[in-house]
Amino acid sequence: MFDDVLRNAWHLVVTFDPDVFGYAVRSLTIATVSTLVAGVVGIPAGILIGQHDFAGKRAVVTILNTLLALPTVVVGLTVYMFVSRQGPLGHLELLFTVPGIIIGEVLLIIPLITALTVAAMSRTGRDVRKTALALGASSRRAHWTVICESRFGILAAIIAAFGRVVSEVGVATILGGNIDRFTRTMTTALVRYVDMGEFALALALGMLLLTISLSINILFQFVQGGGQE
Repeated sequence: MFDDVLRNAWHLVVTFDPDVFGYAVRSLTIATVSTLVAGVVGIPAGILIGQHDFAGKRAVVTILNTLLALPTVVVGLTVYMFVSRQGPLGHLELLFTVPGIIIGEVLLIIPLITALTVAAMSRTGRDVRKTALALGASSRRAHWTVICESRFGILAAIIAAFGRVVSEVGVATILGGNIDRFTRTMTTALVRYVDMGEFALALALGMLLLTISLSINILFQFVQGGGQE
């Protein structure tokens, strides 16, 4: 039985089954848009926090690090309360839509991007800034130099956030409703097919998800290696 399931799953992948790759395209679209939007917010916030000392900075960093472990279902439930028909944003009709999922994913990974950007800035910030100022650079130029030297860490934050969204299931299920051909993603489809006993389809999705995750990790290691050179 296992051989048949594996064979059928492989056949679905190599023949580009429309359902399987439809879920993959939707997942990658959601992950890409969510990561870009979260990056627009998280990277500048991380740069500001990492570059400046202010009262309560340690508390802010602690909160960001705590939010990294926030369960995805909690994020999904929180957004659900806002976008449901009884919620304050119910009139926007975002529940059980792809934009609704994206909102939840953005809120999920903003702390991740911000925290990793802060960490990247902190590793190089002080020494690079002092060196740049000592060599006659202006304050603005020194600030930009620190950002450039931290670019590999910031890029790694983006890659990590993308991987987080692609493999996420809680937010996508609660806010998307797992509606076939509309809001169903690779992870929610995988759970659904396992429940239905459609193990070949589930395994095919698992193969694709594993391939994407492996590719992201290879890219992450490549970026890290570049930053250490």
